[in-house]
Amino acid sequence: MNVQFHPSGFAASEQLKEFIEKKLDKLETFYDKIIDADVYLKLDSHQQVKDKTAEVKLNVPGLTLFASETAKNFEAATDLAVESLRRQLKKYKEKHNLHG
Repeated sequence: MNVQFHPSGFAASEQLKEFIEKKLDKLETFYDKIIDADVYLKLDSHQQVKDKTAEVKLNVPGLTLFASETAKNFEAATDLAVESLRRQLKKYKEKHNLHG
């Protein structure tokens, strides 16, 4: 899957990018027709505890799925966003009765 990263105000490390790509690749086990993904990483400095936001736009045929989660670190935010996308993909497949 082609993943585009859009970090805002900082440079995302290769380690972080690899972590996110691995997580997103797992979504293909639920639905193998994912076109690509855009990952937006943001630092929110006005909040004290949860200050890292991961937003993921997942493009599938005929639809764009979106999840935005905030946590103490990008890995945790990514985990939450990927879980949200997994649920959305499951619903999408059930609704369209797609098997694959």
